[in-house]
Amino acid sequence: MTGLQQNMVGSWTRRFRSGFKSFALRNSMVGALLLAAIVFSFANPRFASFNNLQSILIAAAPFALIALGQTLVILTGGIDLSVGSVIALSGMVSAWLVVNQGTPLGLAFAIGVLVGLLVGLVNGFLVAVLDLAPFVATLATMTAGAGLAYAVGRGAPIQGIPAEFGVLANTRWLGLPIPVWLMIVGVIAVGILLQRYTFGTKIYAVGGNPSAASVAGIKVQRVRFSVYAISGLLAGLSGVLLSSRVVNASPSLGQGYELDSIAAVVIGGASLFGGRGSVWGTALGLFLIQTLNNGLDIMLVPSYWQDVIKGVLIAVAVALDVFISKRQRSR
Repeated sequence: MTGLQQNMVGSWTRRFRSGFKSFALRNSMVGALLLAAIVFSFANPRFASFNNLQSILIAAAPFALIALGQTLVILTGGIDLSVGSVIALSGMVSAWLVVNQGTPLGLAFAIGVLVGLLVGLVNGFLVAVLDLAPFVATLATMTAGAGLAYAVGRGAPIQGIPAEFGVLANTRWLGLPIPVWLMIVGVIAVGILLQRYTFGTKIYAVGGNPSAASVAGIKVQRVRFSVYAISGLLAGLSGVLLSSRVVNASPSLGQGYELDSIAAVVIGGASLFGGRGSVWGTALGLFLIQTLNNGLDIMLVPSYWQDVIKGVLIAVAVALDVFISKRQRSR
């Protein structure tokens, strides 16, 4: 073999290794999801049953909506810690209106969603207009929202909720509950928004380099304001759906959901620094979390060990994010 041929083979080999490594990193969550599903299926055949897979979808639906909103926020370089409190507040307000005011179900649900939108607008104002750090701004609304949720029920869950309250989340169409259809539509709609529309391009631009985005004529404040409003709206819808599914409204209903939504986005490959990520990655992240929750429950693994596993996944995902960012900067 001549020297030229050796150089060509060596160059091809290096490109193949680099391409394979990049492919493996980009699709690591797909592999993790498949591996988890295989392990749980062998450990307990009930995991792979149709009814259990449907249970995973139903449990993922309200969680998916807040993860979609969180994706938009994180892509701009922000974070929304208030979504868990919004879930509780929206569910409490809807139930309180039905039980104590005799409000028709449809109107009560709509007002619950609007409560979420209102919190999102407050977040947008604090971050985009007053230029508060997203962590501080949404921590403030998270605390205030949690307090309001308890105030609505005077420190207790709403009592006397009628069975009809569950009609929104438990009605089925083509064999699947309405929340699952909303999840599917939401993932597709937000995915198209980010990939096909100018607003999606602006979101990535703001997260990648807000100064350059501003110079390019993008209204950075408007984009940031919008993503927090969308996140609040989706969290309000999630709260209404979740309270309807369990026919219950409790001030602690959405506790911990803010951290799970952030975990889903980060595990799905989004950068906490903004500018990189996708809805499809978030979908993989949230289904990985739900698959782990479901499979570990079936195997009777204590909840605290489940939290440990999720924490490890978040650490690995962030480490991959830093590694990929360093590789991109070094090129």
